[in-house]
Amino acid sequence: MNDIATWLADKSPVTRQNAAEAVFEDLRSAILSGRIPVSTRLPSEAKLAERYGVSRPMIREALRSLQTLGLTRSRTGSGSFVISASPAEPDYGAYSARDLIEARPFVEVPAAGWAALRRSDEQRAGLLDLCDQMEGCSDPLAWVRHDSAFHALIAEASGNALFARIAAEARDALARQSELVNLSGNRRIASNHEHRRIAEAIASADENAARDAMQAHLDAVARTVTRLTDPAQAI
Repeated sequence: MNDIATWLADKSPVTRQNAAEAVFEDLRSAILSGRIPVSTRLPSEAKLAERYGVSRPMIREALRSLQTLGLTRSRTGSGSFVISASPAEPDYGAYSARDLIEARPFVEVPAAGWAALRRSDEQRAGLLDLCDQMEGCSDPLAWVRHDSAFHALIAEASGNALFARIAAEARDALARQSELVNLSGNRRIASNHEHRRIAEAIASADENAARDAMQAHLDAVARTVTRLTDPAQAI
């Protein structure tokens, strides 16, 4: 057997709820450690699904995040190839990871504070309902949609048209960041707690608590992006 065949034969079924996270972490570790070398074509989605004992959509989700990190590249009709053993700064289309990390605190922290003072009863209920949906969600892509809606609703509830416009403009990039960040190390569970604290502070009209909770959430996102892109911390 060649190296990739040997690796593929070493079945590693996933049993925990966040299957896509586990698949992503295992593939990333295998690439960064050199067990799956650069230039290797990854097995098909079907073979990877068999190895991990998960559905093909779960495999597709993990592969998309590997590509966002610059570790793999998909070639139409040929599959996915390992192109680097060192993560690159994620590219979310129009915006880089650095763009989002630097800009979000200047928009979303004050937006959360204003939302605590200006939100309507309907917006209050909407934020809490989105928290309920995220906490009960097992589909990673559906969770990302709820996450995007949550942050967009806070910008809307701030009553500041510029905050709402910025959030709408960056929504696709923010969703791609969320998709990557929340596939790593049970990040969705931590995000659920953080979102709940933000929503409850806004619901209670506590401006300072809302700002602090949003800042804590964004700090945690930034730390995770750093961990994902720093090989010394990733293996």
